[in-house]
Parts: sequence; structure tokens; C-alpha cells
Amino acid sequence: MENFFTETFDVAQLTLYLFWIFFFGLILYLHRESKREGFPSDGEVDSELHKFPLNIFQLLTSPDDMPDAKEFKLPHGGGTRVVPGPQQNDGYDVRAQPMSDEPGAPLEPTGDPMVDAVGPASYAIRPEVPDMTIDGRPRIVPLRIATDHELESRDPNPIGKEVFGADGIVAGTVKDAWVDRSEPHVRYLELSVQGQSVMLPMPFAKVDGETGEVKVASILASQFSGVPAIANPDQITLQEEDKVSAYYGGGTLYATPERSEPIL
Repeated sequence: MENFFTETFDVAQLTLYLFWIFFFGLILYLHRESKREGFPSDGEVDSELHKFPLNIFQLLTSPDDMPDAKEFKLPHGGGTRVVPGPQQNDGYDVRAQPMSDEPGAPLEPTGDPMVDAVGPASYAIRPEVPDMTIDGRPRIVPLRIATDHELESRDPNPIGKEVFGADGIVAGTVKDAWVDRSEPHVRYLELSVQGQSVMLPMPFAKVDGETGEVKVASILASQFSGVPAIANPDQITLQEEDKVSAYYGGGTLYATPERSEPIL
């Protein structure tokens, strides 16, 4: 009887059970916290899983189980932001409809897919202020402003070179390069398209190593004029960054009708 407890009590098994309980609780906590930045819910989910009084599916997907509001102080005197809060869906009009009546059916744009902010063309609602450096200066600026930066001489210089769309037609020329003051990167190329300035994110640009010419596979040459414009010619806001990138991202699927069709 002296060793009955130690012989029948499995510490390793208890530790495993405790870990399972902790890990399950962690998943629920993280999933609940993820609802702070918006938890989309459109109508009731008609599913067999929701017919039971209580189940894991309801616990994870219920829009009513929102975390308590928390106030965050924004940097550089930007005030405060409360999440979850009423500002989460302000300014975002979903211009799409489900492709079928099935729950979770994908959305399809109801108008111009390049600007309807659906699928790869979607973007987040962000403040109309530029990203800032730690010392409070606009972080992403053109070389004409960041005079202490320059392009690496061993790399091809695209400034002054032509830009080609996915159809191989010249869309414009490169006016300037926008650099990141906090990291050694070129973030955007500023293009001259029909006399207007157009921003091109570097991830969507392919610079020829010999000629410096720029090729863009996501949109056609005629679609460059539709890239969302920026308000200030010497800086770009967080919201403008998202909209510009979303336009090129949308082109990967919507630039031509064939791109949105099945491959097979």
C-alpha cells in the first residue's frame, strides 16, 4: 500500500492531459483575439454543425463572442485606436455577391473587378497617413527627397527606362525610385503614364539586368492609367499603399477574362 499512489499515478500522462487543455485554451484565446481587427459574418450559417446545442464549430465561429475593447496608443502623436470598435468597417463597401447559395461560396465582383476590391484586388481600411520612421519622418519617399540615398551602381538603373505591360506594349517610363528610409530597399517605381504619375510596387516589377527596362506581368499597358493615384507627390499613405498594391494584385486574376477561367 505504500507505493500504491506512485504505481497507479502516471505523471507523464497527467502532463500530457494538462498540455492538451492548455493548448486548446490557447487556440480559443488566440482565435478570440484575432476578432479584434474585424470578424466578417454575413447572416446565419446553415450547417449541420450548428444544429447541436454546443460544439467547437459554434465556439470558434460565433460573431457574438467578441473580445473586450482595448485601447492602443498610436505612434508619433497619432491618437488612440479602440478595437474592436465601430471604425472597423467604415469606408468599405463590398461590391460583390456570392457565386452560389452555398455557405462560404466565393465572391465575384459585380462591376469592374480591378477596382471592386474583391479577392486579390481587396485591401484593408488603413489610416490616410504615411508610414513613419522612428524619428517621425515619412518612411517611403522618392530619391528626389531622400538625397542621402542612391541606387547601387552595380545594379541596373530603371530610371528613364520604358515600362512594358503584360501584353508587351509600352505603358510609360520610369520617373523616379521610391526608397525605404528604414531599410535598404526600393519600394516603388514612379512611372510617367500619359503625363500622369503612377506608382508601381517593386514586387510586381521585373527589371531587365542588362537594359534596365521594366516588365509588369500583372496588368496590361492600357490598365496603368487606372492605378489609384496618390494625393501627395512626395509621400504615400498607408491606405494608398494598400490600394495601389491591390490594383496590381487584382490584375493577376482580372486583367484579362482568360485569367479568371479554369486552367483545365
